[in-house]
Amino acid sequence: MKRIDFEEIDALPGRRLGPKDTFSFRCHPGIGCFNRCCRNLNLFLYPYDVLRLKKNRGISSDAFIEQHVDVVMREGSYFPDVLLRMSDNEEKTCPFLLDSGCAVYPDRPDACRSFPLEFGVIYGEGYQKPQRVCFLRPPAFCLGPNETTPWTIDAWVTDQQADPYHRMTARWAELKQRFQVNPWGTAGMENPKAKMAFMAAYNVDKFREFVFGSSFLKRYKVEATLLKHVRRSDSALLLLGFSWITLFIWGQSSPDIKLKK
Repeated sequence: MKRIDFEEIDALPGRRLGPKDTFSFRCHPGIGCFNRCCRNLNLFLYPYDVLRLKKNRGISSDAFIEQHVDVVMREGSYFPDVLLRMSDNEEKTCPFLLDSGCAVYPDRPDACRSFPLEFGVIYGEGYQKPQRVCFLRPPAFCLGPNETTPWTIDAWVTDQQADPYHRMTARWAELKQRFQVNPWGTAGMENPKAKMAFMAAYNVDKFREFVFGSSFLKRYKVEATLLKHVRRSDSALLLLGFSWITLFIWGQSSPDIKLKK
């Protein structure tokens, strides 16, 4: 989910869609461009994407990050971004692409699930709160818009089972926005505090070990119902990780987690 400044909105490519606007789209194996969009991508992965993909592959968070992820720093942000590493072949295909389609389709990332739509969040003048915006942005070669199946934004999100992804990505985008200002001082992203924050966001297995295998629960008071969910749900654990990062970096507690007195 891209961060968009208010003054940029009119200059962005694609057709901006409102809640009642419709668009036509359908992707299927019989279409001439099938699988063509799964090549040479700068595909950003959000924390919930990594959680779902590592489960799909049946591997640990560590193994998924090592095998499938490039961690990069972008100008203007003080928290790294995570990109899906393309295959080392001539076409730089997605590592999960098969001739028959996507090998991880039930757990495909948020960006793939939303395609051909792109979602962003507007920050800045004109909005009391950050507001979600949506653009129709298929690549020029895509034949899907020539199909006759009509959609609204909500209908497409429901059909693609994208709502839980969007909710988790929106939570992450809200937190990530805070890293537009350097919280590390001169220590940079290599300091232990920064590495702990990255672990809480992207390595749910290590964060689970940290919560239940260290003095974490002696130092932090976690809301009882959430703690019960955390014991059996990686999604709940990820949300706890977001709240913990806010407390750990900025000292801001929440109903979910506080420092014990």
